[in-house]
Order: sequence, then structure tokens, then C-alpha cells
Amino acid sequence: MKKSLPLPPKGLVRLPTVLNHYQISQSGFYQGIKDGIYPKPIKAGNKSFWRAEDIHELIDKISTGDGVCHGK
Repeated sequence: MKKSLPLPPKGLVRLPTVLNHYQISQSGFYQGIKDGIYPKPIKAGNKSFWRAEDIHELIDKISTGDGVCHGK
């Protein structure tokens, strides 16, 4: 069984952590970024990170019905 990666209240997280808490395919998430639906990553060298606060906000919007969920 895949180990669950915690989503901290603050800080930077990698994509596997994001996708563990926001159920969508990697390609669907990147398409959502391109479409302006999901937050853009912060680039550090050749790695991408997302602000945990942005992911919490995204999850809150979906759970209250204020956001768009494009699960694939």
C-alpha cells in the first residue's frame, strides 16, 4: 500500500503530495494549471513545488462547491 504523504498547513509540497490529497491524474492537474484552474508551481531548479496553503484553499473550494473539480 502506498504511504500517505501528509499535507502540512504551510510550506512547499511536491506533486505526489498534492495528488495524494486532490484526487486527479497528473496530466489532468497539469491541464488545470494550463487552464488557470489550479495553482501554478513554484520552480526551484528543475523541481516544482506548490504552496500547501494554495492546495488547502483548492480543497476547501471543492468541498464547499465553490470550485471546479476536473477529475480524470
